[in-house]
Order: sequence, then structure tokens, then C-alpha cells
Amino acid sequence: MSTMNWCAQHLPDLSRRRALVTGGASGLGFQTALGLASRGAQVIVADRNIDGGRDAVARIRAQCPQARAEFRALDLADLAQIRRLAEGLNAEGAILDILVNNAGILPPLQRRTTRDGFELKFGINVLGHYALTGLLLPALRRAPAARVVWVSSLVHRHAKIDFDDLNAERRYEPQRAYNQAKLACLMLAMELHHRAAACGSRILGVAAHPGISRTAIGDTRRSEQRRRLRDYFEAAAFWLAMHGFGQEAEQGALPILRAAAGDGVRSGEFYGPDGFAEFAGAPTTVKLSKPALDAAQRARLWAECERLTGVRYEALA
Repeated sequence: MSTMNWCAQHLPDLSRRRALVTGGASGLGFQTALGLASRGAQVIVADRNIDGGRDAVARIRAQCPQARAEFRALDLADLAQIRRLAEGLNAEGAILDILVNNAGILPPLQRRTTRDGFELKFGINVLGHYALTGLLLPALRRAPAARVVWVSSLVHRHAKIDFDDLNAERRYEPQRAYNQAKLACLMLAMELHHRAAACGSRILGVAAHPGISRTAIGDTRRSEQRRRLRDYFEAAAFWLAMHGFGQEAEQGALPILRAAAGDGVRSGEFYGPDGFAEFAGAPTTVKLSKPALDAAQRARLWAECERLTGVRYEALA
């Protein structure tokens, strides 16, 4: 199928599928949850914002009267809460066909940590999603061919993993933390693909990025006090990128939707917009950066995530 006019309605019937979308209360997560629900999937909106999550479910039902959507509280900055959610679903005997690891933040100007002491961006985007995926393996393995989608970013092309300072304890710069976390998400998706294939698992590891999409992710950071001239320039550059090149969240979610439920998707693929510099456009496969292709770096990152979270993917060992 040509990607030119691809939209959520090109997804197959998902009435027998169950999906969980992290950060589903707003932005890309909401549009992803809405798109999946519109094709019949039973959707769990998982978010730390309880009021926002419940409102998102109400909006999904208003737009899709037949939608099967529910909200579950999930703070990815808290490993204990991640474990409780996963244990609850596993205890229900849930079958999970689609897991979209979407939730994230724009790193604050001053370094902050999760409840478990990890740098906030790395803790939520990387360690939180690594732990959630590993703890949900029983539910994922019950599905015929579950897909785990890790949401990355254009910045993966300009990032590297600082294995000597993953938690930015010695040097913290917000943009650097953001870039590293988004590259790490891409690398974990590819490592999941390789590990699942090596042990004969039917789980698919895929990744997607939304190009430049206008969402509210930067609102909190833009309201912070800026103490350096550089902070002003970063904020201005962010605003210009969003408003000069950005597409609406509905379009930004299309690569995620295609990776999550589109026909013909293969494990190990990476989806993004097909337009200039992948800023915007219809969803298509895009190139991986060198670190994501580096088996040694991927394995090292995986081992660090296992060590820091204490979550081991026994089913894929």
C-alpha cells in the first residue's frame, strides 16, 4: 500500500486485540489510543495523570461510541507502581497484543530524579518502560504475535549513550538527557527484536518516531525559571521547531499506529514520517542509527537496564 494517504482507518480490524498505551492521557499517546480504539481494539490508557486519563477515556468513548477503553494509573517514575500494574494484569490472565511504550517528559532544566533515584528522563522513558515490558511478558506471550512499540525521536541521530554516566550524576544537560533516552528506546526495541528471535518468541520488537509533532510535552519546562542564556536559546529553538515544522499530534501518531497494528510490519523495523528530513509526512520505514545497529552497545544497555531495575526477561533468556 502506498503511504501517501495512510491513516488510522487503514489499520485492520482490531476487535480481537488488546492494547496498552503509556502516556495515553494526552498528545501522541491519546491519539494512538484513539486510533487503536477506532479500529475495535480494547485499549488500556495508562498514565500518571488520573483525571487526565479518565477524561481521555471519556473522549475516546465520545468519538467512538463502541470503543472499549479503560484507564489504569501508572507512574513510570515508580518501579513499585509499575510492578503493581503488571502483576494485576498478569493475575487477571490478560492477553496483551500491543504495548506502546510512549510516555515521556521533556527533561527539566535542573536535574531531578524518580522515586527510585534515577535521572528523571532516563528513569521514565528507558528504565520504566524496560521494567514494564519485562513484567508484562506473561501477558504478551499469551498473544499470538504481540508487538512492543518503543517511541523514539528524530534526535536518535545525534545522540550517544554515556555508559559511564547513564544517570547524569556527573554532568546533566536537559537536551543531552533527552537525546540519550530517545536513542536508548530505539536500541531497546532492536535488542528486544533480536532476543525474541533468538529464542523463537513470537513477540515483535519495533520502534517509531513522530517526526516533529505539536504536543504539550514542553509546557512544564517552558514555565521553569531559566538561569542560563543557553536555556533561552533551547526554549526558542524548541518553539520554532514545533511551530515552524511541526505537524499535529494526530499525524505524529501515525508512525506509532502503523508500527503497533499495521499490516506487514516486521520485527526490528523502525517507522517515521516520509517527508523532508522525517519532520512530517505519512508513516514509512526509516533508517536506524549506528548505535541501534551495534549489537555490543545494545547488549550493554540491556544489561544496565536489568541491573538498575532488577527486572530480568526470563522468558527471553
